[in-house]
Amino acid sequence: MIYNSFIAYAFVSLGLLVVASGLVLVKKLRNIAVIVAAVAFAVIVYYISSLWFSLERPPLRTLGETRLWYALFLTFLSILFWLRWKYVWLFIYSNLMAALFLVIDIANPNALDQTLMPALQSIWFVPHVIVYIVGYALLGVSALVAAYTIILKWIFKRHVESLKDADNMVYLGFAFLTLGLVFGALWAKSAWGNYWTWDPKETWAFITWMSYLAYIHFRYYHPEKKTTAVWILALAFVFLIVCWFGVNYLPSAQNSVHTY
Repeated sequence: MIYNSFIAYAFVSLGLLVVASGLVLVKKLRNIAVIVAAVAFAVIVYYISSLWFSLERPPLRTLGETRLWYALFLTFLSILFWLRWKYVWLFIYSNLMAALFLVIDIANPNALDQTLMPALQSIWFVPHVIVYIVGYALLGVSALVAAYTIILKWIFKRHVESLKDADNMVYLGFAFLTLGLVFGALWAKSAWGNYWTWDPKETWAFITWMSYLAYIHFRYYHPEKKTTAVWILALAFVFLIVCWFGVNYLPSAQNSVHTY
């Protein structure tokens, strides 16, 4: 079974991502760092493709499988962002976050092979998960921009120059969040007969969506209030983390269809 070879692929990818994050700190080796990250990306792609072929379905239906996709997209974004902005910290963040997801799967190999409820066997579940993966990856990077700005403002007492990069990531991430809500509603309708039931996960997904919408509106009407905008963005990311991980630990969510 292809699951049995996961550890080997994961450690190879993990090592490459860590090496790439170290090499990018040396100015003369940054092109090599990008190549190493690209090799890590190729290894993850190969493993996911092999897993897809072995399972005869898209590997997107367990938490372990979705973490593989998070690692994949974060690695891709690290390369894309480097080619676009040449931010060392953003390259390191994206690759180390990808490595973290691999570590979590290495520590929880059983999460890669689970029997799921029949309701999850829906054509809408795959696009629902994919758009959320991309959205969370983009919004995670925007949160790092917010944290970086807060540190500059409050620790180093430097003026906040611009939030353009964060804004662009939020716009894209918000678009994917919106698609995630739509696809999730369509999936729920086909599985349970209702588009929306105010399940705890759905409630926090809506809160998260509204928080990023509030940030977008605040930036539009108050572009000069950058510090306040950064704190709104940081709070929105807290809601995202609660929606993604925290809901599973709420007593009200123990019977939720989203805890699997």
